[in-house]
Amino acid sequence: MVRTSIHNVRIFDGTAISEHDSVLVEDGVIARVGGVTGGADEVVDGAGRTLLPGLVDAHTHVFGSVENLGLALAFGVTTEVDLFSFPPDATAALLAESRERDDVAEMVTAGMLACPPGSRPALMLPGLLPTVDGPEHAAAFVAARVAEGSGCIKVHLDDGANHGMSVPLFDVPTLRALGHAAREAGLSTVAHVSDARTMELALEAGLDMATHLPLDETMSAEAVSAAAARGQAVIPTLAIAEFAVEPNRGRSLVDDPRIADFLPPAAHEALRDGTEGLAVEEPPPGSSMEKVLASMRRLHEAGVTVLVGTDANNAPFRACPVVHGAAIHRELELFVASGFTPTEALAAATSLPAKHFGLHDRGRIGMGLRADLVLVNGDPTRDILATRDIAGVWRRGVRCTRNSRATSNT
Repeated sequence: MVRTSIHNVRIFDGTAISEHDSVLVEDGVIARVGGVTGGADEVVDGAGRTLLPGLVDAHTHVFGSVENLGLALAFGVTTEVDLFSFPPDATAALLAESRERDDVAEMVTAGMLACPPGSRPALMLPGLLPTVDGPEHAAAFVAARVAEGSGCIKVHLDDGANHGMSVPLFDVPTLRALGHAAREAGLSTVAHVSDARTMELALEAGLDMATHLPLDETMSAEAVSAAAARGQAVIPTLAIAEFAVEPNRGRSLVDDPRIADFLPPAAHEALRDGTEGLAVEEPPPGSSMEKVLASMRRLHEAGVTVLVGTDANNAPFRACPVVHGAAIHRELELFVASGFTPTEALAAATSLPAKHFGLHDRGRIGMGLRADLVLVNGDPTRDILATRDIAGVWRRGVRCTRNSRATSNT
């Protein structure tokens, strides 16, 4: 039995903060919170520090790269929700590897996304993606994803306008059928939306979550009220929105040594200069971060659950500036800039995504839960930038080695 104790530490347990507390970890599980005395193999001094649950990034694309999962862990992200992974055999292998290893973040994946015939994903991967041609095919699609190990269902709602195309969208009956089949299988649904119209379509159809916010207009009060009334959640992906409309602001991460010093060369270069994977070829006219953040304020004021997800999709072969692990710290900063308190932003990156994706063994600090933990210098409930100053990361009680410019742990 391996025992680790962290003493005299401030604890954010996923919802609230407590001062001068302690945690005991035994064989990868939190065995005790408070009143820990002696007997540990590793004793960590938490004075001046804050212990957080491992961060959960609710929207990423791993692209089959275990290096991405190692990079995520080095920045305190112990779980990544991958919202499109292909092909199924490679996805299954990476899922198994991420579950067995403690030196990389665990991946939860939607696997292959649901899209209608003639949609942009179907045209990009002809004959390789299964399409859903009407409500009668929804149950079979979901059953196939369950058999492949998917932990949620991703639904694609994009008419192609942001890519200079005009392609079909799902109708409401098909969306509702997909949502029903997913609920019957115990899975949540996440809709990729491309603008205000598709956001409203996802909400009208009753899908559990929508990801992305309109770039060129603020969400209507009616749509926000509907989401609040139905208990739907939104994953805004502010980090990638910022790169789409104001890229120079997002690149400021590379100037922070707490981030830059722990990026391997390819990720450092992607953050500094990369332009791939930004979701839109060109932002629509009138797009601005002010409109995106105004939508965030409306969602927050209405009490809609908003989850931290970055849309990180860099890889050693893909120079996207939204970098695994590092991007979540910019996302948290943008949450606070839009009116969330630091404590609310931290909950949106820990307990709330764990709850909405059915990950009941993580996202909080409590007895019997997985010892996915992040220790930071300072108090991020007062200054959200303190999440960048990482003193230690544990996955299932195993401490991650963070090496300057060599963080993949693979």
